[in-house]
Amino acid sequence: MKDIVLLFDTACIYEIVILNYFLKFTGSEVVFCSIDGRRITSMEGYSINVNAKLPDINAGEIRSIIIPGGDVSDIKNEMVYELLKNIKKDGKVIAGICAGVDVLDAAGILQDVKSTHSENTDITRDNHIITSRANAYVDFAIEVGKELSLFENEADLQETIDFWKFFKRMQ
Repeated sequence: MKDIVLLFDTACIYEIVILNYFLKFTGSEVVFCSIDGRRITSMEGYSINVNAKLPDINAGEIRSIIIPGGDVSDIKNEMVYELLKNIKKDGKVIAGICAGVDVLDAAGILQDVKSTHSENTDITRDNHIITSRANAYVDFAIEVGKELSLFENEADLQETIDFWKFFKRMQ
């Protein structure tokens, strides 16, 4: 199963870099895709090659989809909305941070789901959908990791939280 990261020009990479590290560290199959398969230039100025174009993504092979923030106007379209609806229908994980949450909302994914649009909180996790404000990028990575069972056990989870959130050194 694949973990899809939907990228676009101006995507905020800092919001998803820790999550991407967790995915790669645990051997997940991460696929960076864009609408047209072309490389993107992130908000931070990084030029990022992608592995696939969105129309070539098979919804049946998806374990999760991650949508970062940035200027999401290029991905607010029916092709993205239909894919998100299919992923939700299949009970797969959908994660959006910052303006990525706006895309989920526009697609109708957040109906009857707690989200940062409906709750006064920095992060929510409800019914396989994780939403986060930009400043909660560490919590976002941890919550998506928990939803995807990336941590070996409770001790692994706590060690991850201690290191990434509380800056404790590894023993």
